[in-house]
Amino acid sequence: QVQFVESGGAWVQPGGSLALFCSASGAFSTYAMAWYRQAPGKERELVAGITAGGQYTDYENSVKGRFTIFRDNDNNWLYLWMNALRPEDTAVYFCNRHEVYGATFSWGQGTQVTVSS
Repeated sequence: QVQFVESGGAWVQPGGSLALFCSASGAFSTYAMAWYRQAPGKERELVAGITAGGQYTDYENSVKGRFTIFRDNDNNWLYLWMNALRPEDTAVYFCNRHEVYGATFSWGQGTQVTVSS
């Protein structure tokens, strides 16, 4: 079992940048990981994923070229760097195991990102 604490969410204007942080406990380095988001009234969706060793990443089409996922296995951290933010990026962001590689663990509280002028 791995537990997660997300942070870094904030209000930002369109076109701005933001970094999100995920602190993990347990055997973090053995799992492919991902960032997910859930906007009001919508299903949670995977936006960025990374393999256990960090060699490969994948992104949802709308964030390609704008978001970058990376990880620090020595210190059990997962990051999401977001550029050129749009109002449609507004959501609560979560980190968890990459669902393509296995069942997700319990969800953390998430961190709110709001993009508006």
